[in-house]
Amino acid sequence: MMKDDFPDTFRNISRKAGLQIWTINSMKMVSVPTKAFGNFFQGDCYIVLNIRENKGAAQSIDVHYWIGNSSSQDEQGAAAIYVTQLDEYLGGSPVQYREVQGYESPQFRSYFKNGIIYKTGGVASGFNHVDTNSYNVLRLMHVKGKKHVTAKEVEVSWNSFNNGDIFLLDTGKLIVQWNGPQSNRTEKLKAVLLAQDIRDRERGGRAQIGVVEGESERESPELMKVMTAVLGEKPNKLRDAIPDEKHDQSQSGSVRLYHVFENGGNLVVQEVATQPLTQDLLLSSDCYIVDHKGSSVMVWKGKRASKVERQEAMNRAMGYIKAKNYPPSTRVEVMSEGGESAMFKQLFKSWTEKGQTKGLGSTHTVGKIAKVDQVKFDVMELHARPELAAQQRMVDDASGDVTVWRIENLELVEVDSRTHGQFYGGDCYLVLYTYLRSNQKQYILYMWQGRHATKDEITACAYQAVTVDSKYHGAPVQVRVVMGKEPRHFLAIFKGKFIIFEGGTGRAGAVNPESSTRLFQVRGTTEMNTKATEVPARASSLNSNDVFLLKTDRVCYLWYGKGCSGDERVMARTTGDVLFRQDKQVVMEGQEPANFWVALGGKSAYASDKRLHREDMIYSPRLFECSNQTGRFRMTEVYDFAQSDLDEDDVMLLDTWEELFLWVGKHANKSETTDTWTSAQEYLRSHPAGRDPDTPVIFIKQGYEPPTFTGWFNAWDPLKWNEENIYDGMKNKMRDEVDFISHITADLSHTGIGGDGYRAPGGPMSSPPPYRTQGLDFSPKSPTSPKAKFPPFPTSVGGGRYLDPELLVNKEASELPEGVDPSQREEHLSDMDFESLLGTNRADFQRLPKWRQNDLKKKAGLF
Repeated sequence: MMKDDFPDTFRNISRKAGLQIWTINSMKMVSVPTKAFGNFFQGDCYIVLNIRENKGAAQSIDVHYWIGNSSSQDEQGAAAIYVTQLDEYLGGSPVQYREVQGYESPQFRSYFKNGIIYKTGGVASGFNHVDTNSYNVLRLMHVKGKKHVTAKEVEVSWNSFNNGDIFLLDTGKLIVQWNGPQSNRTEKLKAVLLAQDIRDRERGGRAQIGVVEGESERESPELMKVMTAVLGEKPNKLRDAIPDEKHDQSQSGSVRLYHVFENGGNLVVQEVATQPLTQDLLLSSDCYIVDHKGSSVMVWKGKRASKVERQEAMNRAMGYIKAKNYPPSTRVEVMSEGGESAMFKQLFKSWTEKGQTKGLGSTHTVGKIAKVDQVKFDVMELHARPELAAQQRMVDDASGDVTVWRIENLELVEVDSRTHGQFYGGDCYLVLYTYLRSNQKQYILYMWQGRHATKDEITACAYQAVTVDSKYHGAPVQVRVVMGKEPRHFLAIFKGKFIIFEGGTGRAGAVNPESSTRLFQVRGTTEMNTKATEVPARASSLNSNDVFLLKTDRVCYLWYGKGCSGDERVMARTTGDVLFRQDKQVVMEGQEPANFWVALGGKSAYASDKRLHREDMIYSPRLFECSNQTGRFRMTEVYDFAQSDLDEDDVMLLDTWEELFLWVGKHANKSETTDTWTSAQEYLRSHPAGRDPDTPVIFIKQGYEPPTFTGWFNAWDPLKWNEENIYDGMKNKMRDEVDFISHITADLSHTGIGGDGYRAPGGPMSSPPPYRTQGLDFSPKSPTSPKAKFPPFPTSVGGGRYLDPELLVNKEASELPEGVDPSQREEHLSDMDFESLLGTNRADFQRLPKWRQNDLKKKAGLF
């Protein structure tokens, strides 16, 4: 295929690391906006492209095509053709995956950490722009899963509920999470994270979240009023719990290699070998199928195989599945020689890469990939191509205006521009970023919360954010930022000078506890991604992958770990000049002077295993959730793992090939904990690559992780499980944050939820079902029923008369509803809308002088 023969859509594909998604609409690839990632319509097919940067090696490219249960054969065929063309366009290097709704691979699910939402219908009925300021939503989602979460839109009715699962009632301004009495804590936590993701991505952070425990609904009377207003009276008995479907396969010891080819128009499948497989069985002139006992079918394409054989690889896999009578949902992977997936390599007893050295020396993988055009980072291109901006998580090149405020005595105090980028763990900050797009000012408002800030300061930060947001008439996109979890753009706006001080405060005149020794970990390769984080000044904080700054009374050391790059060293020097003006003494790992270790309280173990800084690992580390509750040893793999994947209720297995780590959460099942050693031996015995049964197994309890374990996780946080971020803590915080629930019931009667229907991100228009509220009877109906027009009448709630703001704002007197005094429009707003529009509550508003009241009303369009 010539380059000009590819679809026009391919020309807009980014070659940079990240996720890109398209849906098949009228047989064409249509880009899905970032805010809609994770939402999949059951009537459609999707193509998902994920590009990963590998340190010291070529990019890894994975292409998945996802098939909805209600999608047409034509759409499925179009998706398969596009995937084949995309593979060729990218130089034949991607690994292709076929994904079926409800049976997605762990790798696919890993792209959507907060869960996947299955939506009814298809985008062809109305693919719309995502408006994060829209609350025109009413839907009920059935949430299932503990490790891999899915949420399916169901009928908005109590008939959809059961006692074992979790349900999210999304009303736009309020998301109510109802936890079935038989659901567990991990499932509840995952559902909270999904609700927060919906709030932040689809509502710009403006919606409230409330949690109702199904076994104690009386403790949440206001939230139950909302649920009753939408769903009607709850029946006396709900359905019993529905067992989770078991799609995860136990580790199989049966692996077979087949040579697949056509002979006279017939598909010939010829067995070559059974496990343990060896790499020399794969000939570059042929194509092969590896059958992992029906749990997955993998196709390997040799470099010298014919073009027809390579193009037909996916079709041959489907033909093989049909011939074997495997279910249509069987996972399929297609890969080229030199671009094998980690799972494929682990099915072989040994696997070597071109240029590999023996022992623990560094290895260099040479792989054929499509040529990547070097594109200049141009702000105009980002504005012209929003899909590129979405992929890079960058709205611009971070050259806009920055204003920083610190919360002091619950008020905003502007921070001197000379100290921008210096954040203290005892403070909360608001950061307003202003940039131009099409000559129009755009705003992002970051709310940065220090780990040691008080609850009052965190609450004040949220309140002041509402004030700033109101000042700009609701235009800013609000982003909650937790200390240490800063997004890419946030780092970029400080131009490589972002520094986190663990404790203390940046307030003028404040006296911070000053230590004679301070240690900072510096990570980043450019001004756009560098930050320095203060860590405990002890040797165990070091990591061979990074650069550290050690400040003592007499000298400042710049410590270079063996795994850091030249770019990282340059950026560390720049950041070091901001922290300490004195000259730096460079110290290479392994050549430290005695005083260096004295300053750190003595030499001790840290994450310094040689394997941590190898440029390429033949066998990538893999993390599994382990279970033998069904009587069989079962594992669920966690792709792209992080510390947050170590659930306190689980037993986890980390396989680094030369060692096995068994990590036991403090709430893990007692019988599972007792059997962990046996489980590790079973894992090694059944591994298809014929693993050494004497491989070292290391048993670890939560809270006692050694650096040889934590070093495999990026940004390990030793205080993670001591903080209030487990489910109960998150629920309590949300209970404190939901201040306006008593007015949500009134808001549900507004035309903002009925009217012309609602639009979910990236999807078609649909209508919320009518419901019973405030003495008005609307019988519940299916979400797909014809639209119900809600009248713009005032609703009496607690003696007040509340109207949709759209009926009051920027309206002539003659256009106002009957009975509304043009000079007293604010009297007809709910408290939530009142504060949102006027930036203050009713009581404080009444204390203001009349001229000030009128000024606020003019700015809000209420005068």
